[in-house]
Amino acid sequence: MKKTVYFAGGCFWGVQRFFDQFAGVEKTETGYANGGGGEVSYEQVCASSGHAETVRIEFDDEKISIEKLLGYYFMVVDPYSVNKQGGDEGVQYRTGIYYDDASLEMRIKRYCELERIRLGGEPLAVEVLPLADFCTAEEYHQKYLEKNPTGYCHIPKKMFELEVH
Repeated sequence: MKKTVYFAGGCFWGVQRFFDQFAGVEKTETGYANGGGGEVSYEQVCASSGHAETVRIEFDDEKISIEKLLGYYFMVVDPYSVNKQGGDEGVQYRTGIYYDDASLEMRIKRYCELERIRLGGEPLAVEVLPLADFCTAEEYHQKYLEKNPTGYCHIPKKMFELEVH
């Protein structure tokens, strides 16, 4: 069954490249989420529009579960870092898990609570919220690291080779 989840995890170039490798992920798209609505540009996001760089992930829940995707997500983010991942700083680089499907809400919240406990019990800096808004990023941001394999990424390159399909 086709589902959609939205992951903010620092610069969206690496997040998109990372999730593109997994069987069951049918489509990814970079964009800007939960910043107050409307279409925005990269320049506006960088000037503190309030949006997070986010990757929209369409997946087949029968081939890869939301729990499996969340496990991968927590492999590539620092869940305690506020508005910063790798060398990128600012509200647009915050971590967040956004959903527009009520059937995913409890599964996401339950997974995040178990992850919090597994990591020692301290509160995580990962937003878990309904999707308020999402607009697609400019074309040059789509599949950026495929087009520019030597481009900057806060996710180690070895993480892009976990699964080949």
